[in-house]
Amino acid sequence: MTTTTVSEEVTHRWYARPVLFVADVNRALRFYIDLLGFKKAWHEGDGRGTVCQVHRGECEIILCEDASRRDKGRLFVSLTREGLAELRGEIVETTRSRSSIRTATSCCFPFPSRRGVGSVNVCRARNHCLDRAG
Repeated sequence: MTTTTVSEEVTHRWYARPVLFVADVNRALRFYIDLLGFKKAWHEGDGRGTVCQVHRGECEIILCEDASRRDKGRLFVSLTREGLAELRGEIVETTRSRSSIRTATSCCFPFPSRRGVGSVNVCRARNHCLDRAG
């Protein structure tokens, strides 16, 4: 009789939404809701804030009012603590094997901390780092 060891690989869902910077969040809301049929999921400041999220089916978009960045975007990714720890380990291993990477990239991963919401900044450059702030 042969004994087979089964290892379970834990996967963590990357809950990602694009963040679109707009000049006027209320105007953008009207566009997504009235023209494209989206629904508003939440709106900062009880509907008076400058950040909100709309969705249609499985498509979710965060709208952020910032006229100086209106042609820019960002990807917001939520991970569990376990998923973040796993990602950190993967990044450390990857950067060790690719120590000659010279291009700098930056990612900010928010996480709940004792002082509210913090973030993990991932930098790949000559000196690799994975800093936790918050």
